[in-house]
Amino acid sequence: MKKVVLGVSGGIAAYKACELLRLFTESGHEVRVVPTRDALRFVGEPTWAALSGHPVTTDVWDDVHEVPHVRIGQRADLVVVAPATADVLAKAAHGLAGDLLTNTLLTARCPVVFAPAMHTEMWQHPATRANVSTLRERGSVVIDPAVGRLTGADTGPGRLPDPAEIFQICLRVLADRPRDLAGRRVVVSAGGTREAIDPVRYLGNRSSGLQGYALARTAVARGAQVTLVAANVSLPDPAGADVVRVESAAELREAVLTASAAADVVVMAAAVADFRPAARQDSKIKKAEGDPDPLYLVKNPDILAELGERRHAAGPHPGVAAWPHPEVIVGFAAETDDVLANGQAKLARKGCDLLVVNQVGPDLAFGTPDNAATVLVAGGEPVEIPRGPKDDVADAVWDQVAKLLRHSRTPADT
Repeated sequence: MKKVVLGVSGGIAAYKACELLRLFTESGHEVRVVPTRDALRFVGEPTWAALSGHPVTTDVWDDVHEVPHVRIGQRADLVVVAPATADVLAKAAHGLAGDLLTNTLLTARCPVVFAPAMHTEMWQHPATRANVSTLRERGSVVIDPAVGRLTGADTGPGRLPDPAEIFQICLRVLADRPRDLAGRRVVVSAGGTREAIDPVRYLGNRSSGLQGYALARTAVARGAQVTLVAANVSLPDPAGADVVRVESAAELREAVLTASAAADVVVMAAAVADFRPAARQDSKIKKAEGDPDPLYLVKNPDILAELGERRHAAGPHPGVAAWPHPEVIVGFAAETDDVLANGQAKLARKGCDLLVVNQVGPDLAFGTPDNAATVLVAGGEPVEIPRGPKDDVADAVWDQVAKLLRHSRTPADT
């Protein structure tokens, strides 16, 4: 059982922290809620006490004999602040300690996760951006807010991510995964593309996007700035990832190439259709007497191969001597037979650094909560990933990516 401190600051999204608290307690963690005074204007002390099973206070002067302003942080395995307002981010970045929460943040030597929530203008203000950069440089995980409806009629970046997704990030941090992607820009594609035949029908595949979303989620927990290009996926947005939604292979290609221009790592986990109809019908194709007209197909662009070709043609990363760009390219191969042989051929053909190969079929890979894979390494030995939850498989892939990244790189280089 891990000891978790849930800090809650004074924003309208404070009510969502009740669900986060419930997720922690139901999974067996001991949670101490430390709200700010303003947070209690939104959700009262009795609610936090009842849900956590612990007394709640905002004041360093309560129970002084137990030295709570020191002990709570010292004993914690994780501190998560959700929502984290601009005010709390500023105080944490500058080491201010005017209440129990900020004292706890100063004394904690465990991992710290901030889930900001505020109006768009506040999130985008240079002061807030500087405070976030400071906290990240010190090793804290600061999850980028979601884009959506805010207080009143306003819409934009600043919405608290889904509590279940914040919880998943916290579980990866509690698992003591390394922060070896801090300062890195990562692009992950996920899901399966659809190629329109007519306004009703399409060519597609069975990819659920679960593995790609796990890769995005675990990259955020390891400190990366993540762009997730999602093709026809019906899953909650991973907390902290910038999600770009696409449908076809052409749309996915455009989104990936655009995002990869500033990326250190690109992971092509999406199942991209190899072919599309040569012509899309403007009206629904009607059933007629006799045999139907043949459906002619043409090849889609090979996005993974194009990424490798562009990197080779571009040469070193601008301003960073001898660094290719993106530095690491990862492909995925879903195979039904001759899995390793087909994977090795694809690795050589595509020009990527790593190729994650798995077998697909009934109860394998697509739509399942777990997975198993083999990571093929250009110029190296294959790495087996045993069957397990897709988040664990994702972390094993990032372990291999981290070995290829140049560790002298700093956020300032990106």
